[in-house]
Amino acid sequence: MIQRMHVAVNCSNLEKSLEFYKNFFGQEPAKVKENYAKFELDEPGLHFSLNVRPFEKEGVLNHLGFQVNNTEDVLAMGERLRKAGLLLIDEMDTTCCYAVQDKVWIYDPDGNAWEIFYTKEDSKFESAGDARDLSLCCAPPQKPQTIQLGFTKK
Repeated sequence: MIQRMHVAVNCSNLEKSLEFYKNFFGQEPAKVKENYAKFELDEPGLHFSLNVRPFEKEGVLNHLGFQVNNTEDVLAMGERLRKAGLLLIDEMDTTCCYAVQDKVWIYDPDGNAWEIFYTKEDSKFESAGDARDLSLCCAPPQKPQTIQLGFTKK
């Protein structure tokens, strides 16, 4: 079901970051755009993306996740997460990070975003919305202030 772990980080200079990660991973990226790049490693199974974003307030980590084999896997994992009572946001047929994807999002108790996604096809556009609105791509649509998972203190 899970094809690769996904880690997305923010960077200030794509050219410098690409040079570093090409040497670090020992391979060329699978995709490079003016403000985005991704590496798809087989060993270990990792989908690693660089997003040119200001990160003074939000930090270097953009989000985490898992790339899966198909839309059915996204839906199955989404249903399991819904039944577990976790916050879930559906984004089916969305354009993000120069790809058309089906995905769901959850947040951990500290507000870290996790996505489960399947890439259906490449896109020449970064996102379906305004290209200047960085919140529209490679990050969940909204960030909750608090999350109640149903745990009680004893």
